[in-house]
Amino acid sequence: MNIYDVSEKAGVSIATVSRVLNGNPNVSEQTKNKVLAVMEELGYTPNIFARGLGLNTMKTIGIMCTDSSDIYLANAVYYTEHELRSHDYDSILCCTGYDLENKKKSLELLLSKRVDAIIMVGSKFLEPKLEDNAYIIAASAQLPIMLVNGFLEGENIFCTLCDDFHAIYGITDKLIQSGRQSLLYLYTSNSYSGARKREGYLAALSHNSMPVRDQYMQMCKKDIKDARDTITRLYRDGMQIDSVITSDDSLAVGALKFALHNHISVPEDICIAGYNNSILATCAEPELTSIDTKVKALCVNTVNTLMRIFDGYNVPSRTMISADIIYRKTTNI
Repeated sequence: MNIYDVSEKAGVSIATVSRVLNGNPNVSEQTKNKVLAVMEELGYTPNIFARGLGLNTMKTIGIMCTDSSDIYLANAVYYTEHELRSHDYDSILCCTGYDLENKKKSLELLLSKRVDAIIMVGSKFLEPKLEDNAYIIAASAQLPIMLVNGFLEGENIFCTLCDDFHAIYGITDKLIQSGRQSLLYLYTSNSYSGARKREGYLAALSHNSMPVRDQYMQMCKKDIKDARDTITRLYRDGMQIDSVITSDDSLAVGALKFALHNHISVPEDICIAGYNNSILATCAEPELTSIDTKVKALCVNTVNTLMRIFDGYNVPSRTMISADIIYRKTTNI
């Protein structure tokens, strides 16, 4: 028996049940009595670890991250933990790796610690097969699940996303408008975020009546050397490349190394655009034009949304945050 059963039986939202239990005054007396009557009928006893019910709490949030060595994910974990501390919450971090079974085990571990909610950082927790995401949906029946830059539909699942589609669309369109014709797109994954970025690239080509050429979309490892070697191979095979658009700054640095080794002038002969506006963008020479995905804003919004859930408010299941293009020395648009 849980809060969802009470919600369904009483014909009210989960948030309304939470407000009743929390003593929130923004509930009519009639609704309050109805909810309390259903609780008594069902013999419902609130979970003493759920802060949203206004009772005792562990004051601890579980954070799941696939790879803490990744610059983007490491920053996201930092901002998430910092914001949680500002609300007097501790956190338990699980670095899961990419294997599905390890992700499941990590989630089960956090549930056993009776955390108040779980924040999943990054879109690689979402699997292509819907049945492989069932463990996340099952966990959301017990506590709020917050996704940072991933999207999964389900009750008690809340997603804060960067608008990856329009970010890649925007930089691709600007390069085309500046006269670039041979735009190579390098990406690292087919995750939810990865798919949205690729769709943005394709939409920009379509909008400008440019052909889609499969060889101009290349997947490679999130690795500077692998990106460099991928472009080098294409170049030696005779591919014309006047722009490289990437899904991560590390790939853009690889493109810079390719250009340097082959004495290709940047940005005159080849433009390069990174993604995530990481420290790599400013360490590179010349400094990289890159997409600022607002990782801090994503994480702060995720935590603030979670606090509102705990307080019994209705919140949107999905929040989208726009990215910005940070122009530097690797483009002349």
